[in-house]
Amino acid sequence: MTSAGLTLVTGASGFVGRALCDELVRRRMPVRCVVRQHTAGDLPDDRIQVGDIGLATDWSRALEGVQTVVHLAARVHVIREASSDPLAAFRATNVQGTLNFASQAASAGVRRFVFVSSVKVNGEQTRAGHAFSEADTPAPQDAYGTSKLEAETGLCRLARETGMDVVIIRPPLVYGPGVKANFGAIMKRVKQGWLLPLDAVHNQRSLVALDNLVDFIVTCLSHPQAANQTFLVSDGNDLSTPELVRGLARAAGVVARLLPVPVWALRAGASLLGKGDAMQRLCGNLQVDISKARSLLGWVPPVSVDEGLRRAVAGMQKT
Repeated sequence: MTSAGLTLVTGASGFVGRALCDELVRRRMPVRCVVRQHTAGDLPDDRIQVGDIGLATDWSRALEGVQTVVHLAARVHVIREASSDPLAAFRATNVQGTLNFASQAASAGVRRFVFVSSVKVNGEQTRAGHAFSEADTPAPQDAYGTSKLEAETGLCRLARETGMDVVIIRPPLVYGPGVKANFGAIMKRVKQGWLLPLDAVHNQRSLVALDNLVDFIVTCLSHPQAANQTFLVSDGNDLSTPELVRGLARAAGVVARLLPVPVWALRAGASLLGKGDAMQRLCGNLQVDISKARSLLGWVPPVSVDEGLRRAVAGMQKT
């Protein structure tokens, strides 16, 4: 592998961005952080505020001397969508903003552009025993996934036109210290000893520990075989929802309290409460095949699932 040089990280103040910047500093790799607004705290001193990302964003100052880019900044899911046209709103940032940034990066001489996309480009669920792979026809089911696919398509075209390497990474759910949303809620309920009606769920889901995702991103910054490739990434050890609950309970030092309620009853109740999508994530399958990352890059997840869950729970307990 060769040195990545100065790396620019967008979305540096986010969940993945902070961890990535910390790891680059730990490895003594020069990093410049891009944030949407001024952020105090523990980010490296070399940081630049760019505001909203779109067609009009000027990246010239941020890109000075940069050799590699990790683009994490994006418009992500919102619980209460305010836009009358969600797809247009996602496209403005995730497609137009990304391609404007990448075009300026190529013009500035950036050698490699690592784009963190989403497994939602592949789809929302898999059949049991049939994991998503990079060779599958994309099938996004929502505006966010569609915008990520459109960005990927535009980046691949830009790579052909300019010669700038593009690497696309599609992670599933990322967990680790500081995780919020549904995963954070499950951790909290397990730690508090809630009785969870999930013991009859027989599914398999791929997750990726924050430290594993960060390690994979760093690998893709410099590995020669990563150039112009798309990768799925995970811990390489899929879990059922009851296995996840038990793993979190072990990490928290508590007893997992699980009740076997039929999946059909869980789905019916969730549908009545308008929580059908959340229940699908708890009961359905979503597996990814990381054999391409293993074989082409020689990458092995450095953190086990048990250790990843321990770190996530420890991070929750510090907050």
